[in-house]
Amino acid sequence: MDKQAASTGVNDSGRILDGLLEILEDMIKDWDTGFSGRIGPATSLMTNLTFESIDIVMLIVAIEERFGKKGLPFEQLLMLDGHYVDDLKVSQIVQFLERELPAGMTA
Repeated sequence: MDKQAASTGVNDSGRILDGLLEILEDMIKDWDTGFSGRIGPATSLMTNLTFESIDIVMLIVAIEERFGKKGLPFEQLLMLDGHYVDDLKVSQIVQFLERELPAGMTA
């Protein structure tokens, strides 16, 4: 847990984004995605980074480990009206984590 974030009691979206970008960059470093840009808030996991279902599972595990919080309700992020979403943007994951992480758990 980040001491500065804990002392302010506020989740910092910049810290969440930085942590998520580190996870994603580590995951795809050896993949041939064809994506030539930098990963950022508008990057789509499936469209830009060629994520598949198993990659999403691995990402969830990495997020839970990074932020020290197991059992986050990722189904709220991954399902819409009872169906799995077709794609996710980095910004959507950051917004989800801002809502779901207890104050101060921003890695």
